[in-house]
Amino acid sequence: MNPLPTRLPIWTLLFVTALTGAYFVLTHEGLYAIDDYFYAQHAYQLLHGTLELGPDPQELLHDPLHERWLIFGPVAVFFALFGVNTISATLWPLLATLGCAGLTYALYGRREPVVAAAAMLLLGLHYFTLNLTIYLYPDNILMFWCLAGAAALLRGREPGRRAGWWGLGFALLSFAALLSKETIAYYLPFYVGVLALDAIRRRHGRFWVVALAAGTLLLAAYGAFYYVVTDDALYRVHLIEQTNRFLSEGNYLAGNRAALLGRITWQPLGFFVGIGLGLMITLAAAALGRPAGTLAPGEAISEAPDRQFWLALAASTLAFYWLGSTSLSSYNPITLLPRMTTPLLPPLALAAGFGLQRLVRQAGLRALVVGLVLVLLTAWLRTAVAVVYLLPGLALLAVGLSSWLPRWPAALRPGRPALAAVVVAVLALALAVRPTYFMRKPPVSAHAAQVRVLRQLARPAAQGTVLVDDFLFDNYAFSYGFRVPEDLRFRRYFARDSIHISPTQPAWLLLNRATMANDELTRKLIRYSPDSVLSWYPNRRLVAQDGLVELYEVRK
Repeated sequence: MNPLPTRLPIWTLLFVTALTGAYFVLTHEGLYAIDDYFYAQHAYQLLHGTLELGPDPQELLHDPLHERWLIFGPVAVFFALFGVNTISATLWPLLATLGCAGLTYALYGRREPVVAAAAMLLLGLHYFTLNLTIYLYPDNILMFWCLAGAAALLRGREPGRRAGWWGLGFALLSFAALLSKETIAYYLPFYVGVLALDAIRRRHGRFWVVALAAGTLLLAAYGAFYYVVTDDALYRVHLIEQTNRFLSEGNYLAGNRAALLGRITWQPLGFFVGIGLGLMITLAAAALGRPAGTLAPGEAISEAPDRQFWLALAASTLAFYWLGSTSLSSYNPITLLPRMTTPLLPPLALAAGFGLQRLVRQAGLRALVVGLVLVLLTAWLRTAVAVVYLLPGLALLAVGLSSWLPRWPAALRPGRPALAAVVVAVLALALAVRPTYFMRKPPVSAHAAQVRVLRQLARPAAQGTVLVDDFLFDNYAFSYGFRVPEDLRFRRYFARDSIHISPTQPAWLLLNRATMANDELTRKLIRYSPDSVLSWYPNRRLVAQDGLVELYEVRK
């Protein structure tokens, strides 16, 4: 066997791991929104035995995050090991992301080296995969369970496997996904379809008997747990429905009905292209149909079941995302947000890997068409994201034309290992451009500086009122490791007329200029500038400064 393709997956795995680690270290910005604060708070409560098992007794909170035990549970372990900080809070998403690359390598590193290398790059270096490693969000963790569960379903039904153990593993991994986020439901239509097909063919009975028995027991125990703590065995389903009602003002039926047609027709396509997923979708389309041309003996037969499996799962998940609903009682399409697509990414990346493998093996008209589509997407998009289409598009155009170019190097002819390595390298370069750009940008939150300044107010004699912006007001407790000094009270800036200032009750004004320059926050949450805030408190004295973070003592 040629050493070039066999080494390609391990070098790709190392590259993806290194770039993911570098991105994690160089772009970490602290807490992003209220979701990751709640997950961190639940982890802290779990660690200290104060997590309430039942629902909010006053029914004021609509918090499905509280039920995602495999999001904040592992974080509690990291808090115990490394203390409460943004790094320990996000190690679990990072490890889950790297775990996806490791699983892909384990699945195809030896069987299909080009598929493994391409899938690791497409999944691991997708910008929003990387971006979700630095925040405590459930999406990359769910992605890991989704990939692991689907892999167990695929491999556990192969001849010669211990089908019962694989069926048990499939049930446990699917349950782990349910304990992470409800959108494992994206995979349910495909799983039911595979079960029905196997039942019709009378195949893989042991796998399914064990999987269904174990799954039934797990769900029964889960329902019994909720019945004990909430008097409702279907509490989690009802909580999701309650959350949908709480958010109904912004959904497509109650508050945005006029946009429904666009949401279920052309908008998802523009959304996928705009976030860079057009590359995966186009390459996956290249994997459709039977291979053409002359292949090595057994080549088409060996890859066909896996290729068809990932294509079918990708198509089913894509259809669910495009047309599915977040509610069982009403039709409410899923929000078009990049982080909502993570269940789609593993099967789509693997299907795209099979598509790229076919293109470098056979070239010809198929490679020419795929390259042309990618170049056209570049011209249509005309944003910085277009680089992920342009470079692979040009490379595949060249591959498609190679059969008609007499001076094309013999080593780069279709089917040669060197061609696969070159195309994979171009893909790696294209996908690495955007993450590298963000790694070189200065931080925009000044989170570390803000924590240092806040902790200056944690000295034993600290007391009084701390005036903070609307973003920090929702999560200031995290900066103190959830142990806020008892004599400190936090208020929003707008409380300036209602605070009492005296020698025994001083007031402090914390100003984070980075927060107020953050476009994502100023569009919705923060409606004031540093100068306007300072004008509200003219009688002040600067007592500490750390970069863009300033602390003032406010006087009468």
